[in-house]
Amino acid sequence: MGMLTFAAYCLLFGSCQYEVPITAEPTRKIDQRLLGNWTARDEKNGETVKMKVVKLDDYNYIVFFDNKDLYRVFHSDVAKTPFVSVQILDSEKPRYAYSAWTLNEDGTLVGRAVNDKVVPDETKTSSAVQKLLEQNLKNPGLFEEPMKFTKDK
Repeated sequence: MGMLTFAAYCLLFGSCQYEVPITAEPTRKIDQRLLGNWTARDEKNGETVKMKVVKLDDYNYIVFFDNKDLYRVFHSDVAKTPFVSVQILDSEKPRYAYSAWTLNEDGTLVGRAVNDKVVPDETKTSSAVQKLLEQNLKNPGLFEEPMKFTKDK
């Protein structure tokens, strides 16, 4: 697994796998602008990672990562910050990862995984997760390194 593939894997899975989503239900409808095929490229070694985002329903996305890994993703905004709960679908029991996604004006999609040192995997309730996220919104260590995707034409 190359570094870019590993980074994308960490972004979707996060550093940790949690037993609960950030919010029990989606906090808003899907953003149609996120639908489609996305690519992240590492200019140093030419490695690419593909991500396909499709609509499951009005509130949930299905994300295919490199056409093999499958996730259900929904918005779990906390304190007006756009987080997402990422459900890992190939797990025997529900497992989640936490990320924040931002769609920049230039069309770049930037994803950042929540750092498991700030929200440890021992956190067992959605309300406790939300409290930790809200307390750490200004903490520069809240997120792992960002990953940037551009939409395929």
